[in-house]
This record gives sequence, C-alpha cells and structure tokens, in this order.
Amino acid sequence: MPRLLIVHHSPSPNLEAILEAVVAGARHEDIDDVDVVVREALEATVDDVLSANGYVIGTSANIGYLSGAVKHFFDVTFDTASERTRGRPFGYYVHGRSDTSGAERAMESITTGIGWRRVADPVCFLGDPDEGHLAAATELGATVAATLMG
Repeated sequence: MPRLLIVHHSPSPNLEAILEAVVAGARHEDIDDVDVVVREALEATVDDVLSANGYVIGTSANIGYLSGAVKHFFDVTFDTASERTRGRPFGYYVHGRSDTSGAERAMESITTGIGWRRVADPVCFLGDPDEGHLAAATELGATVAATLMG
C-alpha cells in the first residue's frame, strides 16, 4: 500500500487547523488504499521519508523563512532523500503572520534539490485560516494522496 507522509510544524491553533484539513483530505473516503502517516517535523526520520511514496510538508513562516523544525527535518533527511526519492510527488503549505515569500522560496529550493515533483499548488497565506484556506488545504491533502492511488 502506498504511503503518504505528512510532516508538519504546528505550534499554533491556526497551523493545527490547516494540518487537520490536510489530513482530512488525504483520508477522504474517495482515497483508497493510501496509508497516511503524520509526523511532527522534529520527530520525522530518514526511514519515514524512505518508506513514503509521497509527501506533504507544512510549516509556519518564521522571520522570513521555514520554521526551525522543518529546516531541521530537511537538514537530517536531505542527503539520503535526494539520492533515493527523486521524482516522488509532494505538496506543501506555509502559514505566516506577515510574509511567507522567504519560506516559499526555501521550500521550492529545497524540494527542487531533493528532486521531488510538486503535484498540487501550494497553500500559502497570512492570518487566521478562513473556509477558503481550509478547503484549499483539504484539496492539497486529497490531491497528493490521490496521486499515490494505484
């Protein structure tokens, strides 16, 4: 069974709501035979990355960059992942209070270096999530999971 790994840093209620929407999309009743694994960024391992067939990465935008936790996740998995997971599908979301552009650039740069293939538009926004943001997050999770269905 294919596995979707959702790696996140969710230190606020806003990010927790986005994560819940992504997971709900990935586990939607129309998504068949995809194992959805959710890991906090500081707990995700190289083995988690290698055993997954696709990825959703979620982060806050902190001081114009990825959260330290998501940066650490990439630091400890990048070399192995870039050697063994090229071409795998992924998507991401970024939430911030004032600006997400630096975190978005970092996410694109890192995942291009790893060789992952983005299969859904990123969900990036500021402030409290509204129904549109949560719907986009749900679609993000469903889209990446659906790419893994046989």
